[in-house]
Amino acid sequence: MMGPATFLIAIMGCGEAEAPCQQVRTLESRYESQAACTAATDQALLSNSDADYPVIVAQCIAAGKAPPPLKANEVKLPEGGTARVKVSPLSS
Repeated sequence: MMGPATFLIAIMGCGEAEAPCQQVRTLESRYESQAACTAATDQALLSNSDADYPVIVAQCIAAGKAPPPLKANEVKLPEGGTARVKVSPLSS
């Protein structure tokens, strides 16, 4: 029987269009729910926006799992699409 899931935030750096995003780092903080992880993504992006990519994305992932493949053109941009730092949809 598996225990409760723990979630981590993966910081991804994305290039342009069809190029796959690359995992830049995984943060050490652990979250007991996907909702708690998601709530922490804005601050995680602010603290980890130093990666040299046009787009930086925070994804919540289950501990022990790799982030699913993501391409820059799949990242949901904020209205206007001008911010350098964005948050992707949740991954399960």
